Amino acid sequence: MLINNETIIKDDDPLIRQRSADVEMPVSDENRAVLLEMLNYVDRSTIEEIAEKEDLRPAVGISAIQIGIPLKMTAIIIKDEEGNKVCEYALVNPRIVSESVEKAYMDAGEGCLSVVGEHEGFVYRSARVKVKAYDILQEKDIVIKAEGYLAIVLQHELDHFKGILFYDRITTYRDPQAIVIE
Repeated sequence: MLINNETIIKDDDPLIRQRSADVEMPVSDENRAVLLEMLNYVDRSTIEEIAEKEDLRPAVGISAIQIGIPLKMTAIIIKDEEGNKVCEYALVNPRIVSESVEKAYMDAGEGCLSVVGEHEGFVYRSARVKVKAYDILQEKDIVIKAEGYLAIVLQHELDHFKGILFYDRITTYRDPQAIVIE
């Protein structure tokens, strides 16, 4: 399956608003292959030469609905400034099981592979979340206790399962109590 900027579903396509279904367990070979290809996209998208050559927009995460598959699967890779992987997940049926009352937001705002234009404002999310999922990289059920940037990325990707885009959550109000993620 080819995943690039042309094949990623954009926000003007009603499919992006479709709710995603649970993935039947155990994970089929077909779903495993799709999820690994999604992970490959995220990994390669941040390597400038590859991204330019293959028409990849830089990403830290992608959910299956963004490639037209309404299933609860998401791939996330966060890298440090040198390009080393800080965390890597290929999640099936992830769900938030607890979240903090304390809020956080990205100082530079959020972006999305499915959203082409700029959307200014603040997207407040829980500063900390606990997510349960099956990770095909570890071949087991896991619990992710995330805070800061990873917590925001997880919430952004899981919103896709409900047909929610980040700009649906935008407000112009700056909450002085919220944690700013640089």
